[in-house]
Amino acid sequence: MNVIPAEVVTPAVMIDLDVLDRNIERMAASMLGRGLKLRPHVKTHKTLEIARKQLAAGAVGITVATIGEAEVFAADGVKDIFIAYPLWVEAPHADRLRTLAAMCRLAVGVDSAESATAMGRQLGADAGSIEVLIEVDSGHHRSGVLPDEVVDVAQAAAAAGLMVSGVFTFPGHSYKPGMPTGAASNENEALGFAAAALTSAGFEVKTISGGSTPTALISGDSAATELRPGVYVLGDAQQLELERCTWDDIALSVAATVVSRHEATGGNVRRVVVDAGSKILGSDRPDWATGYGRLPEYPEAKVTALSEHHATVVWPDSSELPPLGTRLRVIPNHVCLAMNLVDGVTVVRDGAVVEQWAVAARGRNN
Repeated sequence: MNVIPAEVVTPAVMIDLDVLDRNIERMAASMLGRGLKLRPHVKTHKTLEIARKQLAAGAVGITVATIGEAEVFAADGVKDIFIAYPLWVEAPHADRLRTLAAMCRLAVGVDSAESATAMGRQLGADAGSIEVLIEVDSGHHRSGVLPDEVVDVAQAAAAAGLMVSGVFTFPGHSYKPGMPTGAASNENEALGFAAAALTSAGFEVKTISGGSTPTALISGDSAATELRPGVYVLGDAQQLELERCTWDDIALSVAATVVSRHEATGGNVRRVVVDAGSKILGSDRPDWATGYGRLPEYPEAKVTALSEHHATVVWPDSSELPPLGTRLRVIPNHVCLAMNLVDGVTVVRDGAVVEQWAVAARGRNN
């Protein structure tokens, strides 16, 4: 998609429908071929239409990060939802979880005996209606217990009346250059050890859940029964620089207009400013990234600075500096942030607008 339709008013998030569909089909086929279930993380797109496509392509259910996200998708008819987050449940949360459990198969994460006990206490007689998965730290060192600590958490959960159904992890350390293969190995080892420990302790392990976009398509045996990639569906500049996707795999871009231009004078670099700042691109920039985003039609251009409504693009000497009013596509570093910053997206095919989709779960952060 290298054409911004004339009716698009910049800045605007655009999704190429053909690329989106191709990404969905490729991941679904890969999981099917490896005998793994696919449970995509929909916090990436927060969009009902995309989740419907993923489920129609064979996903067994969806992953969300919050109760609010789960509520949006359950209301749209999704029947199998995993909240992959170590919830701390208080009375208002428990009421919402009960309502969700009556609408769909619901699983949630825990990563401590204390949180499992609190959840069981708040849910009371309904504790057994919700499955829990114990979160394992497989090397990302964010949330999750070490693999040899899962039994203690599971026993506390069972004592609280919760239904322990397995383990999960997020190999987030795969989001660094050179790390995806090693992170996938760490994930397999941690999940395998944790699942075996639960089995030895007498628990029935129904679900072993892992996966991230950087690791999902790495071939080989997996200890997991299901994977939860999210970003794959749209792609972003991080995945491009990690070499986990190509330019042709990126379905989402931000349409922007050149509003200021500057030739190299007085020691300044050649640059333009476009009208897509941090309020639409997001401000994520890992220390290894080459900038705050990429321009697919000008791969050597660098987005070197963001303000709320400005993106500064240092222009390569190999290309003519674009005139004012030129419309350019920018690929965000982190697509999940970009989707959460807009109310809706423009869906295009062959350079023409075909649909408008609402970002239905935007802002559902609790």
